[in-house]
Amino acid sequence: MNLFDTFAILIVLSASFAYINYRFIKLPSAIGLMLIALLTSIALVALGRLYPPALADLTELMTGIDFSKLLMEVMLGFMLFAGAIHIRLEELQKVKLAVILFSTISVVLSTFIVGTGAYYLLGWFGMPMPYLYCLLFGSLISPTDPIAVLGILKAARIDKSLEMKIAGESLFNDGVAVVVFLTILEVALHPEAMQWTDVGLLFLREAGGGVLLGLGAGYAGFVLMRSIDNYKVEVLLTLAVVMGGYALADRLHISGPLAMVVAGILIGNHGKRYAMSDLTAEYVDKFWELLDETLNAILFVLIGLELVVLHWTTNYVILGLISIVMVLLARFTSVWVPAQIIRLRGEMTRRTILILTWGGLRGGISIALALSLTPELGKDLWVTLTYFVVAFSILVQGLTVGRLARASG
Repeated sequence: MNLFDTFAILIVLSASFAYINYRFIKLPSAIGLMLIALLTSIALVALGRLYPPALADLTELMTGIDFSKLLMEVMLGFMLFAGAIHIRLEELQKVKLAVILFSTISVVLSTFIVGTGAYYLLGWFGMPMPYLYCLLFGSLISPTDPIAVLGILKAARIDKSLEMKIAGESLFNDGVAVVVFLTILEVALHPEAMQWTDVGLLFLREAGGGVLLGLGAGYAGFVLMRSIDNYKVEVLLTLAVVMGGYALADRLHISGPLAMVVAGILIGNHGKRYAMSDLTAEYVDKFWELLDETLNAILFVLIGLELVVLHWTTNYVILGLISIVMVLLARFTSVWVPAQIIRLRGEMTRRTILILTWGGLRGGISIALALSLTPELGKDLWVTLTYFVVAFSILVQGLTVGRLARASG
């Protein structure tokens, strides 16, 4: 199947599922799309047992799509920039300590809690795995995805401070988690060659380089937009910042996700205030909102359809269910520990910690990172466990977090 046919099928499925959800099911977009795709996969798997050709085409489609490459190298930069461009810097500064701690300490803490838990859990099941490989699972399952939950929480009328904590944390922890994952992956692949100083330098180069590139790309876009007043050209310039900046980050081996978050915040605030007319700012917002919605529709449909290519065994299913509980406990702990620092300043409450824990949904980036692993690193196991956690977080946590927010308010 060629690239155009694959893309056409994904757009048709996404549009069809979006229509069905909006017209009949009326769930939040991301949750509804994934649910319909998941039910479609289950139906086709069941039908495939009776009539194998019914499942063959979908299996061919999903095995022909490099989900990890598609998300990490193509979609993620656009999605992070689109999210960051709507972040108000004034609101972010009010919760900057919380965002910094949750996107760094929480990610690292969650990585080690989940990794250690997985290491002992697999040993008990007679499926021992090297500790570094388990840490890879911990790092890829730690980033949170607010897309499916922010709309629900807004409807539940949570305060602006908590909304910004969730949005800010998720934008930055995506970038940090990818850096942590790549660092652990490098150590796992070259354990004898890597020293602690090398690990530290690798982390600093990835993270620091990404932030600096984001500032540079964002400022370059700002300077160019300030010199003209044409919304068509300025929208095109924002596209150039994302695509050019992300491609350059890949060539320089630094964090493209962090670069896009920083560039998006700079253009979304400094750029809109000093370089765009009201008309241009409106078009830029609408363009990136539409692009973000389209990419997210494709992403959540892909997550739902990914079910057909998973490896199902009894042990994998049991481990997947246990992993859901383990990841939730790790999330609570990784939020509670930094909260003790923030609480000294009166910013955190028990309700905030509870909502941050239950609202810490996992999404496509976790599946993409798991799929990027090789079979020697335990790819089949980690992909299946990751899918259990992601599906539960989106379908169960995503559908109940609004009720939780209202009940605890």
